[in-house]
Amino acid sequence: MHAFDVLGDPVRRRILELLNDGERSAGELTAAVREEFGISQPAVSQHLRVLRENGFATVRPEGNRRLYAVERAPLGEAEEWLGRFAERWRPHLDALETEIARGRRARRRSGEQQ
Repeated sequence: MHAFDVLGDPVRRRILELLNDGERSAGELTAAVREEFGISQPAVSQHLRVLRENGFATVRPEGNRRLYAVERAPLGEAEEWLGRFAERWRPHLDALETEIARGRRARRRSGEQQ
């Protein structure tokens, strides 16, 4: 399965967002995803399996719990692929950064003049 096939699913993206904050138990992930998406525990388990089998997550047992963590390598591959297109939007982002800086300076100056 291609990285973007894995990342194309909003449930799997959410699981990775949760794991990005640190290791989490299967129970924690299931509770969060069930609340947000209204899907069953077996459906969450299936998404975790897809993430594991495609190298996006690792799992380790700790007592009777299974702890999941994000695996960065496949995300780096997706980022690398997207990087090929960065030159298209980089000038726009640079221009936006310039405008934001100008706005900050203008607000500072107007605050100093009051």
